[in-house]
Amino acid sequence: MERCSRAVQAKDARFDGWFYVAVVTTGIYCRPSCPAVTPRPENMRFFPSAAAAQQAGFRACKRCRPDASPGSPEWNHRADVVARAMRLIADGVVDREGVPGLAARLGYSIRQIERQLNAELGAGPLALARAQRAQTARLLIETTALPMGDVAFAAGFASIRAFNDTVREVFALTPTQLRERAARGQTPAASGALSLRLPFRAPLCPDNLFGHLAATAVPGVEEWRDGAYRRTLRLPNGHGVVALRPFPDHVACTLTLTDLRDLTIAISRCRRLLDLDADPVAVDDLLRADAVLAPLVDKAAGRRVPHTVDPAEFAVRAVIGQQVSTAAARTHAARLVAAHGEPITDPDGGGLTHLFPSPDALAEADPSALAFPRARRSTLAALTAALAAGEIDLDVGSDWDEARARLAAVPGIGPWTVETIAMRALGDPDAFVPTDLGVRLAAARLGLPTTPAALIRRAARWRPWRAYAVQYLWATNDHAINRLPV
Repeated sequence: MERCSRAVQAKDARFDGWFYVAVVTTGIYCRPSCPAVTPRPENMRFFPSAAAAQQAGFRACKRCRPDASPGSPEWNHRADVVARAMRLIADGVVDREGVPGLAARLGYSIRQIERQLNAELGAGPLALARAQRAQTARLLIETTALPMGDVAFAAGFASIRAFNDTVREVFALTPTQLRERAARGQTPAASGALSLRLPFRAPLCPDNLFGHLAATAVPGVEEWRDGAYRRTLRLPNGHGVVALRPFPDHVACTLTLTDLRDLTIAISRCRRLLDLDADPVAVDDLLRADAVLAPLVDKAAGRRVPHTVDPAEFAVRAVIGQQVSTAAARTHAARLVAAHGEPITDPDGGGLTHLFPSPDALAEADPSALAFPRARRSTLAALTAALAAGEIDLDVGSDWDEARARLAAVPGIGPWTVETIAMRALGDPDAFVPTDLGVRLAAARLGLPTTPAALIRRAARWRPWRAYAVQYLWATNDHAINRLPV
């Protein structure tokens, strides 16, 4: 409590999303960095989630918009059931499958899930999903000219009444008042096209983040154009195209969706792709304590781990990229896309032509038609069959240890591939690739051990952030993944 109070008094933006502060005299809740006059300590109440503050009867501050703060980094670096549940809720599982579906994915009873979420977050899965729907509704109300009925449906509400009641309760304004308030000097987007800002905790180094995505982009699925990384998205209700452009205090996101019900999920996946909910101060402070890494951290603090919008896609690409150059991996992946991907039309007339093939489509493909060595074809066929059958779960709510074990059981998938998938697709912040050529070259330059076993022992001091240490090690190499395209 005392630490939270100090953060509020300091208006420390690093704690935005970690917790929320409510003021009993005004009935509102804020992010810790709210610029309003700091309330007296005896009038502050602290909540671990926006949903908990809403359940306690507080409404969102109109000035600091606490519901739009970066997400808690806890849910990305933890592997326990609460973190897995939060990742699944952010990915829209409760809206699509209900609480029973959430519980089934996690392998727990509904009662156990509700008890654990309430104990840690002060709210159950329905309340957490409701808070997320409220934020989606506000985005649609403020940035589009959609009729309110369409907004309610797209945000995931079961009825217009529930939509109206929730908006009034959370924001202390009717949907119409929210739109009128936002409309001053703004032009609403056309249906299906949205422009929004993705916040993050500073610092953020865009070089390796966007440089990596651009350098490894698969033609037809991804591209770097006009200072933005663009790609296609396979979503539950349709598909989309996103453009992500880095700025000093936010990432500009332009989304075109075939079905607006996918908005929340698309935003969540874009944030996950760019690792925007990370706590760079905590990561860099630990890595900076190592004298070898300290100069690298000081030179370009805030490096993120580039993740993915589709874990199954990345697993396939990791196998394709085994023991070949980045350029060769892109070429092989592009051929796979052209042969088995789902064609789409780029709304901006760019070079995006396909969705990456689904595991089902790849499982039905003839392996002999793929221009890979026979062993690689067998590995790819085994992997896609396992993904299509649900034998390997790489979803956001998956068990990281189990996923590693099942990947390792696929013939032809070794430790490098397992850990690369764990780092980029599963999002494990402690994934480590000691056999990676770039890591070993960096280790040699820095005077670190170069044999895998010795490097693993030396890297123990970097835990639980070894995946971020890899980003700093890669930064010592002169490679396109380490710089923004021009």
